[in-house]
Amino acid sequence: MMIFVASGGVAVAEGPGDPTAVKKEDDGKWLDKEGNPTYKISADGTVDWFTYSGYRRYHSDCHVCHGPDGMGSTYAPALKDSLKTMSYGDFLGVVASGRKNISTASENVMPAFGDNPNVACYMDDLYVYLRARSTEAWGRQRPSKKEEKTEAYTKAEDACMGKK
Repeated sequence: MMIFVASGGVAVAEGPGDPTAVKKEDDGKWLDKEGNPTYKISADGTVDWFTYSGYRRYHSDCHVCHGPDGMGSTYAPALKDSLKTMSYGDFLGVVASGRKNISTASENVMPAFGDNPNVACYMDDLYVYLRARSTEAWGRQRPSKKEEKTEAYTKAEDACMGKK
């Protein structure tokens, strides 16, 4: 579904939908009913591995521009808010290919990270963490309890990073 905003001429894609986790894959990734990666946070505060890894990856590669915990900065938008309306596919496309927004007041450039394995290999992790932040399911703190990294996740990570 596409919505056209007449005042600004901006097309807005439908957001990521209901984040409720319904299925867990072998690598520990949780999926929502649409098959998109999502978070799973237990009542005791234990987060799934992807949320934990996404927190770590975000703070190693994304926070410099997008601010602490996805809250934005004067340089780049709050991803915590962007993921309220951005689909999973759009997120992957922007991270991999970058984006340029130019207006009379400013020019914002998101560089492409599709060739950077430190980002590209962890796009699902980043998406899951930011999705949890966007729904306020997870706050600004570092997860203190996490599920263990699965063997399947480790194998996929090693393959993506070029390890044998």
